[in-house]
Amino acid sequence: MRIATWNVNSIRARAERVLAWLERSDTDVLLLQETKVKDEQFPSLLFEAAGYEVACHGLNQWNGVAIVSRVGITDVQRGFDDQPTWGEPPVAEARAIGATCAGLRLWSVYVPNGRTLADPHYEYKLRWLAALRDQAAGWAATGGPLALMGDWNVAPRDEDVWDIAVFDGATHVSPPEREAFAAFADAGLVEITRQLAPGKYTYWDYQRLRFPRNEGMRIDFAWTSPALAERVQQVWIDRDERKGKGASDHVPVVLELAQT
Repeated sequence: MRIATWNVNSIRARAERVLAWLERSDTDVLLLQETKVKDEQFPSLLFEAAGYEVACHGLNQWNGVAIVSRVGITDVQRGFDDQPTWGEPPVAEARAIGATCAGLRLWSVYVPNGRTLADPHYEYKLRWLAALRDQAAGWAATGGPLALMGDWNVAPRDEDVWDIAVFDGATHVSPPEREAFAAFADAGLVEITRQLAPGKYTYWDYQRLRFPRNEGMRIDFAWTSPALAERVQQVWIDRDERKGKGASDHVPVVLELAQT
């Protein structure tokens, strides 16, 4: 069984590319971020025609998350309890969706960017991560197979960016962000992707020839419960999906699981 996460940077712009990748990779469940559509605009019919059920959460042209599955979707939850809000008026943005697929409790998460260290969005990001961590501790305590996968907008180690000096005084690498990310281990979770696929990037900016120069970042991860981590046989990052016309700036990260 294969589950994957992918920030697609607009599902309407890349639906056909995502469908082609699903077929080529033989992925059972795909967790999407930055879909950038309201629920009624999600191209669900295309995925349903390919044999996938869809659960999506989108409020406007910003953010947006979804889960597509060919092994069933039940118990869908849009957003999590005590999720911090943003904006005027304050809104719980479309940044998290959970569902149960083939007995796995899966969450697609799109962590706020933070913008700059002086921006209120940075404090929002830290509050958002802390609130998610508190919820995840409760979910993990059940002992079942659980995964929180997505775009975390944090590079937890210096090796997760092409040149740490470039990021001096910037978001994604600040100590508070890294501490907030690491706190998910204290919640009883295991970040499985680095263990099985070390030293690889998952994101390259569109500007300044970042991809050809391999000036990337590793910001897409999977925090899993021990029960699920034990089933992970392989992790692979599909770097080739950053190539060609119409690519997202992120690539899929895939977990291959042993059947129970």
